[in-house]
Amino acid sequence: MATISSFSAMRKMPQVFCRKRDKERGGQNNYPYKVIEITPPPKSLGIRCFPSNLQCGESVTIEGQAYMISAVTHRYQLRKGKYEPSEKRLDVLSSGRYILNLYLESLLEQS
Repeated sequence: MATISSFSAMRKMPQVFCRKRDKERGGQNNYPYKVIEITPPPKSLGIRCFPSNLQCGESVTIEGQAYMISAVTHRYQLRKGKYEPSEKRLDVLSSGRYILNLYLESLLEQS
């Protein structure tokens, strides 16, 4: 789970911290990711904590529903001459939609 602290006066963006028990559960550090379900129309699933080593094609469970990761994006901003991480984002598809897309792509290749 992620919590949002009060707005920072300098950045004007909420800061997100993963709870301590989330870090202890997997034995590795968890980081906050902005999760977007990319099926039309795109739908935000909120900010969730996941391990830093997520890759495309992996399965994650959010609120009891399985999703497949389509893209992992790390964005950086230039501040005071240095690049600083500004956002980590996961683009996900529901498992059923992911399997349907794979099937349709295979049909397209066969034709």
